[in-house]
Amino acid sequence: MHDLTSLILSASYAGLFAIVFAETGLLLGFFLPGDTLLLAAGVLAAGGALSLGGIMAAVVAGAVLGCVAGYFIGGKFGPRVFASQDARYFKPEYVTRAELFFARYGWLAVVLARFVPVVRTLVPTMAGVSRMPLAPFTLYNIVGALLWGVSVPALGYFLGDRIPHLDRYILLIVGGVVVISIVPVLLKVMQARRAT
Repeated sequence: MHDLTSLILSASYAGLFAIVFAETGLLLGFFLPGDTLLLAAGVLAAGGALSLGGIMAAVVAGAVLGCVAGYFIGGKFGPRVFASQDARYFKPEYVTRAELFFARYGWLAVVLARFVPVVRTLVPTMAGVSRMPLAPFTLYNIVGALLWGVSVPALGYFLGDRIPHLDRYILLIVGGVVVISIVPVLLKVMQARRAT
């Protein structure tokens, strides 16, 4: 936790913005510490090291703009990546599945993906690949960014203000949040596999 605290304090709001932008918009950003970063920043705000409002503004802005970047990357490069019939991982039928998925669950996927690591990196790109209409995507993107970018740092702030030495338990808390976030996704995947 000490290294993450040092990173947040040295990079400040611009660093939070950049990390969230990369995690939500650039496919290579999936490994970045999204939820952990937001919770830790909230804890630091509770200790007076940073402004909670500044954290939330940086996170929401990075999340909205990163998601839009991911959407446009998917729209620009996705059709070429998924064009080959012989592809092992990027098959054209996956685009058809994604189109159907976003037609049915688009708003829910874009909003809730914020709370699931790795998924929040993939959903904007796949929304672009599947040509989800930009206007609703943008609305859902903003709603999801506000919910995630406000609630997670606020949770860190709330807990950091009430629990002494919370920084020692951040990884355990994040692990719990990740498990709670992933369980519904896994249940849906298992349900879909049984149906096929």
